[in-house]
Amino acid sequence: MPKDTASYWNTLSSENRDRWTWVMGLEGMVEELTLSVDPLTKEYTRLTRFLPGADTASFPGKSHPYPEEVFIVSGRLYDHAFDMWLEAGHYASRPPGEHHGPFHTDVGCVVLEVSFPNRL
Repeated sequence: MPKDTASYWNTLSSENRDRWTWVMGLEGMVEELTLSVDPLTKEYTRLTRFLPGADTASFPGKSHPYPEEVFIVSGRLYDHAFDMWLEAGHYASRPPGEHHGPFHTDVGCVVLEVSFPNRL
């Protein structure tokens, strides 16, 4: 079965605000919106929004056994694992096991993630 499909809709519009959910443990700082998922492979496309001032230092950085792609849509985000600011237009194709985070932002940031949990 393929990933979900959807017609055009503005994910960042205020009329779609109620579709976003808080990331557990980061309520008030980081929220996410799953855009599509493949129920068989569990591959998903998601937006993650870090609100201005968000800081995930209370959680260690992370890694996972599957690859993912990330694209900074807007704003900027500091990745402590890479000691660098990621700004709109930055892209990475992370290999399995690559450490990333924790993160912080001063102005907020929206990140597009495409993850492949069954591609170990």
